[in-house]
Amino acid sequence: MCGIVGYIGNKEASPILLDALRKLEYRGYDSAGIAVITEDKKLNVRKIKGRLSNLELLVQQNPVVGTCGIGHTRWATHGEPSDLNSHPHTDVSQTIAVVHNGIIENHAQLRTWLERHQVSFASQTDSEVIAHLIDFHYNGDLLLAVRETVKRLDGSYAIAVACSEHPDLLVVARKDSPLVIGRSEDATLIASDVPPLLSHTRQVQYLEDLEVATLTCDEVHIYTLDGDEVKREIQTIEWDMEAAEKCGFEHFMLKEICEQPKALRDTLRSRLKDGNVSFPTQVETLLKGASHLLITGCGTAYHAGMVASYVIEQVAGVPVEVTVASELRYRVHIRKEGEVCILISQSGETADTIAALRMLKERGIPTIAITNVVGCTISREADWVLYTQAGPEIAVASTKAFSTQLLSLFAIATLLAKQENTALLDALMNLPNMAQLLIDRQEDIQRFAASQFNKTKVFFMGRLVDFAISLESALKLKEISYTHSEAFAAGELKHGPIALVDTSTLVVAICTQPSLYAKMDSNIKEVKARGATALVITFETVHNFDECADVIFRIPQTHPLFSPILSVMVSQLYAYYCSVLKGNDPDKPRNLAKSVTVE
Repeated sequence: MCGIVGYIGNKEASPILLDALRKLEYRGYDSAGIAVITEDKKLNVRKIKGRLSNLELLVQQNPVVGTCGIGHTRWATHGEPSDLNSHPHTDVSQTIAVVHNGIIENHAQLRTWLERHQVSFASQTDSEVIAHLIDFHYNGDLLLAVRETVKRLDGSYAIAVACSEHPDLLVVARKDSPLVIGRSEDATLIASDVPPLLSHTRQVQYLEDLEVATLTCDEVHIYTLDGDEVKREIQTIEWDMEAAEKCGFEHFMLKEICEQPKALRDTLRSRLKDGNVSFPTQVETLLKGASHLLITGCGTAYHAGMVASYVIEQVAGVPVEVTVASELRYRVHIRKEGEVCILISQSGETADTIAALRMLKERGIPTIAITNVVGCTISREADWVLYTQAGPEIAVASTKAFSTQLLSLFAIATLLAKQENTALLDALMNLPNMAQLLIDRQEDIQRFAASQFNKTKVFFMGRLVDFAISLESALKLKEISYTHSEAFAAGELKHGPIALVDTSTLVVAICTQPSLYAKMDSNIKEVKARGATALVITFETVHNFDECADVIFRIPQTHPLFSPILSVMVSQLYAYYCSVLKGNDPDKPRNLAKSVTVE
């Protein structure tokens, strides 16, 4: 979750580090800091609780000069947000500085052992043990000290290490947390994600699990923990910095919602060949031969899998099991004959999804990853990978990454369809245009949000795919507006949820399944009779709910099974406008992070 950056080159490091940290704010944080090695080989640390602007003011008042440094934005896990618990952490002599993303599970034992060796700690964090362990193992060889240290760490980590005795060197290491190395002509950079690197270079290398690397301004050497050097391909990032900037939008989230037609079009283009759905030959063979599909992910990605389960089972007749990755990794999984697993992750670095992937591979189950980030962990470790083409998604709450995940899964359903798939294919190809029609009407949703954003309870309900997308809709609203929102299958209304319905409640009924319109009409009347306000999301040609709904938002007509891509856009916009009207920052909701790289 935390953000890590580093720079070594011929320019002043501190402004570059601060700018890089600014581009990682979307990951979520509660404190920030930098460490820079000065020309006279001193380690200067500046760190402070709160927003990055606090750190910028601190550095402005007390500058640090040097061309090698590391930086960090912290999301508290061990120890409350405070100046002392902020990163970077140093050893007792303050010659070694460390920034860390992840959780050290055996930190208590290591702390006790270090205290017995007369080491005093300044913070409550698990991360500080890393700095003291490196100092314990250091005998002039920083690489060796880092290698020996990480061998003693249990848990997850991405770390960057600076040492005042080596002003022209950074050492980095990773396990289960992402770390990207940027290569330019006159500098080397590191970051937790690609955006901070793009203003300097598009040439990157991805550090893999249980690897360490030494960085100078013009060289990078990657090693295993045993000291064997590893050759790693340099990759080129195709999208540019403009894609990761707001481009005139007030917030990244609104920009990314509005980018969905293009993201859908780009993803669709990657899945079509000669007018038909197309996947790599091995993937097509695997999917067509599967007798059981297991889909897993966390949060929004899990909801995409839920939608897909309804669609694939209906059009292909293939049994689909959908399980939250954080549960799958711990439950007893009974392998089915002909089983194939699809793992979904926007970042490709979600800790629970990666753990589930590794567990499934140990059991010999073929795995296909759906992700948006080239070179991420899940893409490297799965047997096959299908990339969405959403481009960079900066806002914490996922929008275009989710819709492109859905499109990829709908393409799989179209491929597997037992009947003639022309209707599905036509609907699939028209989804980007349908999405644009919705975006063009966003002011209608804004007006509705202005009249409803102060509702204390919001319930989403639907049946089949509409129930699955209700879960995602409720998640979006609670993520960024902090409104109490829930979702339930409409048939379960009388089995508990209706006890909560009163005049303070907004009920959003998603109604896109024609065979269930009469059932939904009854559900809407039940909540209306108890004083709730009812918003119905349905197709533009449907008038079944004109009498019972307070407000109807009509989406363009598409295949009912593919409607979630459109109905969720209404929910995304509603959540966004509610957040703004409440004075929240929709890009950086409290307590959340973009990439959940710890359990």
